[in-house]
Amino acid sequence: MVPATALLLAAAACGGAERGARTVPRAVALATPRSIRTATASGGDLAAADDSSAGALTETRFRNVNFHVAPGVVLEIRRLRGQMVSKTRGKPVVFDDKQSFVIRIDSAIVALDTTSLDHLMNEHVFAYKGAPLRHLSFATNGDELVQRGILHKVVDLPFQLTARVSVTPQGLLRMHPTAMKISWLNTRGIMHALGLKLSGLLDLEQAKGVRVDGDDLLLDPEQLLPPPAITGRVTAVHVEPGRLVQVFGGNAGTRRAHESPPAALVPPDSLAPNYMYFRHGTLRFGKLSMVRADMQIVDLDPSDPFDFSIDRYNEQIVAGYSKNRSNMGIEVFMPDLWRIDQRTARPAHP
Repeated sequence: MVPATALLLAAAACGGAERGARTVPRAVALATPRSIRTATASGGDLAAADDSSAGALTETRFRNVNFHVAPGVVLEIRRLRGQMVSKTRGKPVVFDDKQSFVIRIDSAIVALDTTSLDHLMNEHVFAYKGAPLRHLSFATNGDELVQRGILHKVVDLPFQLTARVSVTPQGLLRMHPTAMKISWLNTRGIMHALGLKLSGLLDLEQAKGVRVDGDDLLLDPEQLLPPPAITGRVTAVHVEPGRLVQVFGGNAGTRRAHESPPAALVPPDSLAPNYMYFRHGTLRFGKLSMVRADMQIVDLDPSDPFDFSIDRYNEQIVAGYSKNRSNMGIEVFMPDLWRIDQRTARPAHP
């Protein structure tokens, strides 16, 4: 199994950044909220000079967000409560560097559709030379997950694995085969007759976040996904038509001993159906930093989940708008990523 970027960038993109060397009137400079700082030419640490919260946790709350973490890999976040924290002690969270921060989940419901599973397994988990599994595709059948692909064992063999998915006490996903075919033979029955295990067929030493336990595959949700890193304990999992759904909770393992469970985090616009909200700490994005962060990013179209990309957030900011609140907080309104792509793909009129 995610951004505090929004209207600050909108203001920067539409305002001073494009004007280059033009002098900003003193009256305008004084009107700039104190929580927003402009980056120095040398790229120094903006927040360290005036904000003790640079390394503090940024509390987060998401609702109905399709969060793109890599091309083709989308986390369908139905709800999430957690924190964003920099991997470097005392430094702010940097939106433009997915490697720089961790999303710590206290509670969440996150789904992956089968297309995202296809991309995740082929382009991340088994994307290495000599991988034993290739050309993987996923489907669902009732409450079971169906995996098809090529097993490389001296020669390439087509296979199909049908499995029940459950959660171990350690929060790993366990895929237990109920049917297995290799070259369309009922291989599971033959293997059991010969006393063989799946672990004897697969060498997954180089795979990211996957290992074999007897006949079962064990998947580590914290290791499977590309950056940004996610920590949290999966407490339940189930299969819906076309989707694998994970429930996160009981996050004692990722919270330090002196840290108490998170308090309620109510966004300023609590009626927005789809949003991301960030509070406290320091957030850096583009040429701007926001200290004592208070930013809500709202979907311009509430009729479907908010389609958001951490890699392309600036495009969404430019296509949207933002407004300051009376308490120096910011509310950013963004269009869905798919709408931007749709406009880009639209042929120009002759």
